[in-house]
Amino acid sequence: MVKNWGGPPLNLEKKAFRETQIKKMQHAAQATTQAAPALLAQLMALPQWQQAKTVGLTVSSPIEVPTEPIMRAALAAGKTVLLPKCMPHRQMAFLPDPGADQRIKSSFGIPEPAYDAELVNNQPDLLIVPGIAYAKDTHARIGFGGGYYDRFLAQYQGSTVTLAAPVMVYETAQWPVEPFDILLDTVLTTD
Repeated sequence: MVKNWGGPPLNLEKKAFRETQIKKMQHAAQATTQAAPALLAQLMALPQWQQAKTVGLTVSSPIEVPTEPIMRAALAAGKTVLLPKCMPHRQMAFLPDPGADQRIKSSFGIPEPAYDAELVNNQPDLLIVPGIAYAKDTHARIGFGGGYYDRFLAQYQGSTVTLAAPVMVYETAQWPVEPFDILLDTVLTTD
């Protein structure tokens, strides 16, 4: 376990940050939803979005920037929406979105597609990465703690972007950033 120069272990620091940040996000859920249209407009203006034929993203929880409008915009633009399916060993496989009525809930309660090996596409043109906090200076992120996206991003070769509501944005990382943490290409904010 990595130590932080005599301080508490990094994973404990991250755990404490996550607990505090999730509470902040719960209290700011309405403001996050209100920020979504401006963030979506910025996303749609990006060359990466305009050129993408496939877009990977996760169905959002109530405290995150809503992803349903992103899915609708992608479909309206003729893009294929890919959703992650949680796999054993904290891995993910991206599959075409079968539609809200055909998604199944994962063990985390996140709607996802059923697994079909023939439909897996783990290199979407654009990947919209979820998280709970983002650093403006380095584009570091911290997620919910499962490590699924960290593992996936280590193998992913396309463009990464996130839509960060004000409660999620920090000038610099207020959590430990570790060597295996993959920095994002683009962090969209409302400021």
